[in-house]
Amino acid sequence: MSDRTMVHVMIHGRVQGVGYRAWVEDQAILNGLEGWVRNRTDGSVEAVFAGPADDVAAMVGACRKGPPAARVDRVVDEPATADQLVLRRPSEPFSVIQTA
Repeated sequence: MSDRTMVHVMIHGRVQGVGYRAWVEDQAILNGLEGWVRNRTDGSVEAVFAGPADDVAAMVGACRKGPPAARVDRVVDEPATADQLVLRRPSEPFSVIQTA
């Protein structure tokens, strides 16, 4: 069993208007991850993933490619905090939240 980890990710490129958030939500739920995803006003997408370290690492790797219509130029990941994780809706393990 892997250790649990939390990662904060910023995805840059053509990642809005291409179904990126819905794709992230689907992938995270399929992989049993907790967290959230949202658009940023600068055109990027931001996400927090929490779960087994191997699964979180695989999700970050998948974000480097994204859904078919996306063009990912850069992904920046760093450790996340419990304060960041609580931005999701309380009743959901993974949420699409309001643009910031």
